[in-house]
Amino acid sequence: MNTSPLTIADTAVYVTATSLIADHGEYACVEAAARADASQRIGNVVEFSHWRQVERAVQILQLEDIIGDLH
Repeated sequence: MNTSPLTIADTAVYVTATSLIADHGEYACVEAAARADASQRIGNVVEFSHWRQVERAVQILQLEDIIGDLH
């Protein structure tokens, strides 16, 4: 069981995630994962990390139920 908090701590990640959702709908998470994989293949660790964070943010934003505290 994953007990880590669901957070989006970076505004840039939030903005990118909402943009991907607007552009790709339910496939936004797949798009973020593909971009992370592409960054990893070329060895760009910074972009890889960014896109993985975006992927997690998309998952959080697409949840239908509220989990945990909202701040």
